[in-house]
Amino acid sequence: MNIYLQFFLLFFKIGMFTIGGGYAMIPLIEEDLIRRRNWISREDFVDLMAVAQSAPGIFAVNIAIFIGYKLRGTRGSYACALGTILPSFLIMLLIALFFHNFKEYPLVENIFKGIRPGVVALIAAPTFTVARSSKINRFNVWIPILGALLIWAWGFSPIYVIVIAGVGGYLWGRYTKHKSAKS
Repeated sequence: MNIYLQFFLLFFKIGMFTIGGGYAMIPLIEEDLIRRRNWISREDFVDLMAVAQSAPGIFAVNIAIFIGYKLRGTRGSYACALGTILPSFLIMLLIALFFHNFKEYPLVENIFKGIRPGVVALIAAPTFTVARSSKINRFNVWIPILGALLIWAWGFSPIYVIVIAGVGGYLWGRYTKHKSAKS
């Protein structure tokens, strides 16, 4: 099968089950691209996620574009992006056409109440995988905790947290490089 068609179908499948936003894609991408097909390393995936989060736009589309580009250049990014976008477009089209007819039914309301906790789990699970891949340990665990608290509890912009973390990482790298040069 054509590699671009494989990319499209894989990301179409992932896009079909990305209920709750792009972060819900992470376990599905990990399973298919890293574990099953071994198309991309975990370290590269974590790096691509960082870039996708930092880039403007929708995370799900950004990560698909960056993965596709890493695997096969521009054509790969088109195939992955289209595969990611199309299911959401079709689902939203169907909802727009028919949801008003069904929204009052208790069954539909209960289904959506059941989906919500599942979405939370889909978003929370990758956090632990990313932490492990990012070499979070007892010495640096305070950094993501502080970043999350700044955003969640005190309303800081995620942009400031990213910039501060980037500057801090740069300074720490220079400090450790300077320290090892003296030894």
